[in-house]
Amino acid sequence: MKLAASHIYQYYRPTKCNLRITLREKGVKEGPASPFEEVLETLGQRHEKNHLMQFPSFVDLSKGNVSERTKQTKEAIQSETPVIYHGLLKASTVINGISCEVIGEPDYLLREEQAYIIQDSKLSRRITEKDHPEIFLQMCLYGWLFRQNFGVSPKSLQVHAGTGEIVEISFDEGNNALSALKEILTYRQVDSEPYSPVGWSKCNSCCFFEYCWPKAEGKQDVAIVFGIDQNLAISLRNEGVETIPQLIESFDEQKLNEFKRPYGKGMRKVGKNASSILRMANAIMSEKETILQEPDIPESSNYVMFDLEGLPPYLDEIEKIYLWGLQIFGESPSEFMAATAGTGSDGDQQGWNDFLEKAKSVFQKHGDIPFVHWHHYERNFLDKYIERFGDKGGIAMRVRENLVDLLPITRNSIALPVPSYSLKVIEKYVGFERSQDEYGGNWAMAKYIEAIEMEDENQRQEILDQILIYNKEDLEATWAVFQWLKSKFSL
Repeated sequence: MKLAASHIYQYYRPTKCNLRITLREKGVKEGPASPFEEVLETLGQRHEKNHLMQFPSFVDLSKGNVSERTKQTKEAIQSETPVIYHGLLKASTVINGISCEVIGEPDYLLREEQAYIIQDSKLSRRITEKDHPEIFLQMCLYGWLFRQNFGVSPKSLQVHAGTGEIVEISFDEGNNALSALKEILTYRQVDSEPYSPVGWSKCNSCCFFEYCWPKAEGKQDVAIVFGIDQNLAISLRNEGVETIPQLIESFDEQKLNEFKRPYGKGMRKVGKNASSILRMANAIMSEKETILQEPDIPESSNYVMFDLEGLPPYLDEIEKIYLWGLQIFGESPSEFMAATAGTGSDGDQQGWNDFLEKAKSVFQKHGDIPFVHWHHYERNFLDKYIERFGDKGGIAMRVRENLVDLLPITRNSIALPVPSYSLKVIEKYVGFERSQDEYGGNWAMAKYIEAIEMEDENQRQEILDQILIYNKEDLEATWAVFQWLKSKFSL
């Protein structure tokens, strides 16, 4: 049985899932890589190659078959080669009573003080075991492979992070990595598919989403109920409650309130979420909405719909908002307004200042008008940008004071037969249709990266125009949900 360090990555990303290992082993058809995944791969390769260029010379062992490359890697290390690029390490061991060949391909093997450092380039900027357990496991597996081949441990294990920083990884002798391989081997060998509870945020970026989610819906799996997390789904299953009808039949609000599931290092009651979970379960089964309470929306003749598009820190030097979108809807609607970041060193601040000017003009015309957004992203980044660049004239703080988060208002007002309260799910539920076939935050990030790296100005603008359309339709979708929600409670 062949096992590779890459299997650990597949086990943990995009989220840890035992079922994904089994489905790959059985050859279940995977969905295509998303534009965002393709961009990440391109940027990761560039990050790695840029780091490689700091070495005056190196031996490149990235080509050839396994046998050739492992032999060449041994010879290069025995010859004390200073820098080995993409060497291949291989060792045999017994896992679960099965003879296994384990392979690892570290990015760099660096000779220093009569020993070797094993180093990998990773696009991630936060190299912690909590954020990226797969990185720690892979690196320790490389350390184990090195010791199996050469009888000594590497001098150190290092990650070249997206920040450019070199992060040291403690070597645990490979114990945790071998335990992970043991789990992976188990799931590769099972005859039937292991249970792994679905979850909207957990699964919608997985290559097997189109395989797993319809099956869960068909089985009426409790995991599709909004509010039921992974641990609760497994705990319910252990009690024989696998389906939504079983959940409704077995629990009333008080009983579910007292039900305990793992939380952190201990156990925690479901608590006050019990009533919401049961309402959502009943909504799914009845395929009907349940009105809960009148939405807490401030009265105004006009509202600003407000939406941001940003880059996470592993795609930019900082967490950056590259598009601040806003548009007034109501009695005196406006055109779509977009403040976009420039591409120069001060481009981020230019985008921020442009946004403040647009927000200022809105206040001058309409006074303290509500700024309606979806979830806490906009509030969080207003705070970050106030801290980063200041708030001339107090405009950003005024926007903040007028923010209206439509997500919790919707969630608290009406129980819907949907698996998620993401805007993309709710907008479809209320009948909003977009003009673009491809869209979404990850899609927009991928297109933005593609645009800023283009030399052709016309092509760049064509792509940026697509992102502007996406953001504009985000605002229109928010307004559509807003109107739909208000209509449910109008006389």
